[in-house]
Amino acid sequence: MLVALAAVALLSALVLIPMTRTRQQARLAQCLSNLQQVNRAVLSYAGDHAQTLPGAMPGDGGELQWWYKERVKSYAGLKGASSAADSVFACPDDRGYSDPKPFHQTARFDYGSYNFNGVQIPGAPNVAGAALGSLVEPKRTLLTMEWTAHGPLSWHRSRTGRRNAPFYSDAESVVGFADGRVALIPIYYDGHTAAYLRDPIPGYEYRYSGN
Repeated sequence: MLVALAAVALLSALVLIPMTRTRQQARLAQCLSNLQQVNRAVLSYAGDHAQTLPGAMPGDGGELQWWYKERVKSYAGLKGASSAADSVFACPDDRGYSDPKPFHQTARFDYGSYNFNGVQIPGAPNVAGAALGSLVEPKRTLLTMEWTAHGPLSWHRSRTGRRNAPFYSDAESVVGFADGRVALIPIYYDGHTAAYLRDPIPGYEYRYSGN
């Protein structure tokens, strides 16, 4: 009986592990696809605004890094008020941070899992309001990203499980670049400064600053 039960448990594990990996890969693929559309929407917005990326404007509903969505969402096929039904702005693995719900289900984050590289903190590198032609290295310059790139943490290959702490170097996030490319890449962390407050050390394929 014990041998039979052990055999059943082993067979179950052999079936469940590949199924779990397949689901994880499918969610990652969806996250990449969604951010590709969001990244393209930001570039399309710039194309209609003298090749200039979104910048802070009076009347914004919140921080530019989140509320850029209001200016670009029509380019992603969305109309009307933002809501949790805006699936193109939602990463399936989004688990939020301090709130009990994912970012894409929360109004104060404008129902989105993805940030624009436009953090409005003095000294923080960003591309808010920048002309696309002024970017020195478009293929390395971040345009959009999962929130996790700010930590960094990872929603896809997490070393902290479902926990949102601690931040750690080389956590992998889905990001979009100013040249239109999207990828899952490691994000640098020096152990004390949040990733979005500085460009990485040499050896990483991204940068927050545009010049």
